[in-house]
Amino acid sequence: MNKGILYGIGAYALWGFFPLYWKLLHTISALQLIGHRIAWSFLLLIAFILITRQWADLRATFNMRNFRIYLIASLLIGVNWLMYVWAVNAGHIVETSLGYFINPLISVLLGLIVLREKLRPLQWIPIVIAFAGVVYLTFTFGRLPWIALVLAFTFGFYGLVKKLAPLSSLYGLTMETGILFIPALAYLGFVEANGTGAFLHTGPVPDLLMVGAGLVTTVPLLMFASAAKRIPLTTIGVLQYLAPTIQILIGVFVYKEVFDHTRLAGFSLVWLALIIFWVENYLAHRAPVDPIPELGEG
Repeated sequence: MNKGILYGIGAYALWGFFPLYWKLLHTISALQLIGHRIAWSFLLLIAFILITRQWADLRATFNMRNFRIYLIASLLIGVNWLMYVWAVNAGHIVETSLGYFINPLISVLLGLIVLREKLRPLQWIPIVIAFAGVVYLTFTFGRLPWIALVLAFTFGFYGLVKKLAPLSSLYGLTMETGILFIPALAYLGFVEANGTGAFLHTGPVPDLLMVGAGLVTTVPLLMFASAAKRIPLTTIGVLQYLAPTIQILIGVFVYKEVFDHTRLAGFSLVWLALIIFWVENYLAHRAPVDPIPELGEG
């Protein structure tokens, strides 16, 4: 199997289990959790770069063009992280999963419009089925699913920026977290000064989990960035259904969130689309002759 697809599967599987991690820190504000997530991620990445003696190579990437690109990426991922952590701990895991079901459609759309990627004729079938399922799910919520939409659009455009970004996944993520590091550190210093800081005040387990946020953040993001460099955005879009499927199972069976028959019908359409995509992709790559160009080619 394509290494990019394996990276994508790994990233989305890890993201799928994220609600379990953040729920362990539900007593801490989302802003503080994001501050720690950014700070420890950056420190972890810098430590790895120093240990592997890549500092000089990283410094060579510092220029205004790269800064502007990764400033956009850092703002998109920062908003996405904040919204996700807040929503999970506020009891909206099912709606966050809807956001990540909508996001692949945005990724496919961006891939087709911006990057001029191409779909094989049969690949339009799961895309249409998934679109129908997402539209149905949106209407069954009975209100504008604003949490889902924020998550979908921020991560969709983040994927596009990462697809176009010039740096390796390691250097790119280091620059993104580095841009957010000073604001994050300033905020954490502020809450510590006014007596509302959580770190070192809530016990050893929460402290370890806040530090560990750096590791659980960087590993799937590096895998995602590597996947984005190797496979078309349209393929990334469909792979992403893995994460919200795991999330919704956690929301319903672990945290007992509402999931009635109407939502089951909508999600079933999305799962059917994913199965069709995988079958089509498997058969296309088993064919001895490939008369139709691969996704994203010429």
